[in-house]
This record gives sequence, C-alpha cells and structure tokens, in this order.
Amino acid sequence: MLYHVKAMQSLDTVVEMNVDSIDADDARRQVERLGYEVLTLRSKRAGLAAYLKRRTTFPLTLFSQELIALLGAGLSLVEALETLREKERHPDLKQVLEQILTKLREGLTFSSSVEQLSSSFPALYVATVRASERTGDLREALSRYIAYQVQLDQVRKKLVSASIYPIVLLVVGGLVMLFLMMYVVPKFSRIYEDAGKDLPVLSQLLLEWGKVMEAHGLLVMGCLAFVGIASAYGLTLPAVKARVLSQLRSIPAIGSRLQVFDLARFYRTLGMLVKGGIPIVAAIEMVAGILPLSLRGPLHAAVRDLREGKPVSQAMESHGLTTPVAHRMLRVGERTGQMGEMMERIAVFYDEDIARVLDWLTKLIEPALMAAIGLVIGTIVLLMYFPMFELAGSIQ
Repeated sequence: MLYHVKAMQSLDTVVEMNVDSIDADDARRQVERLGYEVLTLRSKRAGLAAYLKRRTTFPLTLFSQELIALLGAGLSLVEALETLREKERHPDLKQVLEQILTKLREGLTFSSSVEQLSSSFPALYVATVRASERTGDLREALSRYIAYQVQLDQVRKKLVSASIYPIVLLVVGGLVMLFLMMYVVPKFSRIYEDAGKDLPVLSQLLLEWGKVMEAHGLLVMGCLAFVGIASAYGLTLPAVKARVLSQLRSIPAIGSRLQVFDLARFYRTLGMLVKGGIPIVAAIEMVAGILPLSLRGPLHAAVRDLREGKPVSQAMESHGLTTPVAHRMLRVGERTGQMGEMMERIAVFYDEDIARVLDWLTKLIEPALMAAIGLVIGTIVLLMYFPMFELAGSIQ
C-alpha cells in the first residue's frame, strides 16, 4: 500500500514523500530509518486501479500449517521461513515473510518479530507463539491455534448459514414491494385519478403516493438509495456497530444469548492460552478485549479476586461470568488440574447451546418473515384493486 508521509529532518526542513509499505507502522519505521521524524502519515490511493487493488489478507492458518509441516521435517525456524518465502508468489505476502526473517536475523525472537507486524498477526497469535517459547514446542502451540481457528470458523459458518435464508426473504420481499410502490402504484393512480369515487383512506394515501412517484420518482428513488447506502456504510463503522450491539444487549432475551456467545469465545481463547502454559491471570488480561465493555468491568473484578487467592470458579461465578454448568466444569478443572481443557469444553457446551437457539430461531423467523412479507404485499395489492371493486359494485 502507498503512504504519503510528511516528515522533518531538521527544525527548518520538512519533506514529503511516498512510501510503499505493508502497513502504516512499517511505513513509519522505513522513514525513521532514513533519519526523519514523521509528522503526518496517511494512505494514498492513486486512481481507480489503486483503489480496486486491495491488500491481500495474510493467510495465517495456511502459513501455520505449512510452518508446522516444515518444522516437522527437521528444518529450523529460519530455514522453514526461507522456504515459505521462496515459494510465495504474491508480493505482499512475500514481503511479510521477508520482514520476519530480517527481524529474526537481527536477534529478535519469533514472537517479537511477528508482534511488530500486527496487521498480519493478531495479539492472540503472538501470545500463543510467546507461550511456546517458554515450553520449546512451537509446533504444538501452532496446532492449538489452528484448532482454535477451525472451531471459530465453524461457529461463524453456523451463524452465516442461519442468516442466509431470512436475508434472501427480506431482499426478495423488499424488491417486490419496491416494484409495486415505484412502478405499479403510479400506473394505478393515473387510472383512478378521475374516477371520482369515495375511496378508503389507505387507498387514497396509496394513490397519493403514486402521484408523488409519478412527479418526483427519480428524486424519491435517489433519496432511498442514499439512505440505504448511508445505512450500510454506517453499520460498518465500529462506533455504530458498538451502539447497535449495546441496544441489542439491553433486550433481555437477546442480551442473554449474546452474552453466551461472548463467553464461548472468551473461554475457548482462555483455554488455549492456559493449555499453552500461560498463567491464568496473565491469560485473562490478554483476552480481556474479546469481551464487550459491559463484561470487562466484571472481568477486572474477577481478576482482582484471583490475585487475592480465590479459586477461578468462585471468581467467575461471583461476577456473572459463568452459567451453572460452566461453574461446575470449572470446579472439576480445579480439582483435576486440567483447567485449560475444561475451559475449552465450556466453549463447546456454549457453542452447542448457541446452535440450538439458532436452529429454533431459524424455524421461527422464516415462516414469520414469509407471513409478514405476504401480508404487506397482499395489503398493497388489495388497496390498489379496491377502487376497481367499488367501481364494479356501482355498475351492478
């Protein structure tokens, strides 16, 4: 990606330059190596072709799988990374591997090397690698991370598959209603314009809408398109997403299920880190960002209890971070010393609960949506044809 940088070399010398880099942090480091102090830095899009050319996402799971295979074949870490770099054809991905190798040759550890490439390696991956450096088993740590990603992908696929059919229903129903309101109703309003019959209020309103569309159809469609695009863009903004989720969490029936989903991710991630050898308090602090703001306060309180010597099960249960089943499983983990495994089992239990709820909601929402869309479309058609019924009745 191309970055436009304004930098200062001395108190009276300010220069501007373009830097091709994988992310903003790397661009800043490149400029600082030249002896400049960065003043401003922003991404630069050079025309439509540059806009359409998106940076390729680093395939973290595939990279880890290939690295495990090469390490298992007896190669050292540097040799394995050099092999991956040589076979890589995409320039962006090759640059990431080259940066890791450069940092390793400078004497940094693998975890420190990938930590500086935060756009490609998330904090959880860095923590997993750092834990493996304590135990000396990088392959096992990467295998745990891959298993973690596979489980998350399965949950994500369940959510996507459950939402596809309702979304299709909404889109198709919305398009049919738009066609009726934008094209059919204006035609009928022109037919009934001089009918002079007393019509129901709703029919009159519908026909008035048809007249508006006849006169200002392009303006109305443009406004509707603008509202739709603005709404879609707004939902991509983190602040808007957080606001919408906050409102959903305030609804008891929905908020409790969202909390179960958040706790499932939390316990799965925490269990992976604990199994990797990271102390429970340090692991909780690493994954605290996974939880929404409404649960971070109780989590900090639970961490204080843990530092005071309270058991994990008691600390989590007293601050509302477990369910009765999860609480019992944590107590079993404390007795057996297999806390990491029990946390992963808690996540599996939560996932199964979420799957049951999604299945139930899908069976409930699909017919409800079909009935609602059919009712709206039927009402529009009935109101359009009502004047015709009145006219037939008067003829008789």
